Amino acid sequence: MSTPPDEPTRPTGRAPLQPPVAYLPCRLDDEGNLAEVMMVELADGRVALMGYTALDRFARACGEGHPWVLWQTSELESLRELKHYDVAYLDVPLPVALRVPAAEGTA
Repeated sequence: MSTPPDEPTRPTGRAPLQPPVAYLPCRLDDEGNLAEVMMVELADGRVALMGYTALDRFARACGEGHPWVLWQTSELESLRELKHYDVAYLDVPLPVALRVPAAEGTA
């Protein structure tokens, strides 16, 4: 029986790793253009940005018909300036009530 490898360690004082892009749930206008990036209001009143690190994770968390926009994570602060959010979560399921049914959304 082999022993598992040691957990990787990160030097202290360095920023956490983040993916270069994230799939963000969005709403589209009647022409199929981006109308808004969706946010979730949490029970404590904070607003959360939901991001997904891979398209299959997005589909599992938001539904296959939900529209998405691919966003550079290095540009998330510019998004915060356009539409404020307090926290960002990766790969957390979108509440079912906010999901767009497959017949309405297109990716």
